[in-house]
Amino acid sequence: MNSVPYVGRFAPSPTGPLHVGSLVAAVASFLDARAAGGRWLVRMEDLDRPRCEPGAADTILRQLEAYGLHWDGTVLYQSQRDDAYAAALDALKACGAVYPCACTRSQLAQAPRNHEGEILYPGTCRNGLPPGTIARAWRVRVADANFRFHDRIHGDLEQNLARDVGDFIVKRADGLFAYQLAVVVDDAFQDITHVVRGADLLWNTPRQMVLQSLLGLPTLVYAHVPLVTNAAGQKLSKQTLAPTLPESGRGAVLAQALVVLGHPPPPELNDAGPPELLAWAGAHWRIENVPLRPAIANAAP
Repeated sequence: MNSVPYVGRFAPSPTGPLHVGSLVAAVASFLDARAAGGRWLVRMEDLDRPRCEPGAADTILRQLEAYGLHWDGTVLYQSQRDDAYAAALDALKACGAVYPCACTRSQLAQAPRNHEGEILYPGTCRNGLPPGTIARAWRVRVADANFRFHDRIHGDLEQNLARDVGDFIVKRADGLFAYQLAVVVDDAFQDITHVVRGADLLWNTPRQMVLQSLLGLPTLVYAHVPLVTNAAGQKLSKQTLAPTLPESGRGAVLAQALVVLGHPPPPELNDAGPPELLAWAGAHWRIENVPLRPAIANAAP
């Protein structure tokens, strides 16, 4: 067991039930925590209320239990944490790290995009709101410098936030707090030390580390595991009509998730259920065995 307590988490958005891709991320974070003798928490990232599906959070919790992924403590719901996010935004305002933005989606439609498909904010409101406009959102002022960080799977990486992202939003025009702010506040609140999540969130890491620094919060240890894609190469999601996890044959589905993570179970576990598979995987878990590939074609049986 590590001398420093390990606290990990799985933080799904309840926009629908879990699919194979989300199972891979859940299994990776679960095994990394258990192999370290640590705690594994579950957080519902139901921040974006309009996108959340009624009953999806309960469905996800039932699916985790059915696949043997039992969490510690109580489940945290972001929809109940607005006061904490507001306090963090006030702290950012107090130190001059954020500024109001009046830009609309249509005004930014022609702005360039980065390799992740995100709008590169052109800095329209950076030096003050244009005359006749009102604040709609709040953005973090980023530095034009290379930000270096380490990922346990991908190694040493760097990103220039000014060039590759631009000043990013922490409170949206619709009044909702942005994911980047909420995840940083909640990771600190839950004493998270290690984050294991999908590779689609890899380049969110510098933004979150910047916010951790601005808010005086601990820097975490990150690892980003491969995504599972459909036949068209698209990440499995509700938008790409990914099928929900099956209620039968769970052992076979879990075994395939372990294959994606570079931990194929031995032949003697071909007919094993989730408890046996997770016990074996926990005893053999090595983060360095997880493939470096950012995405792997649909591994569902």
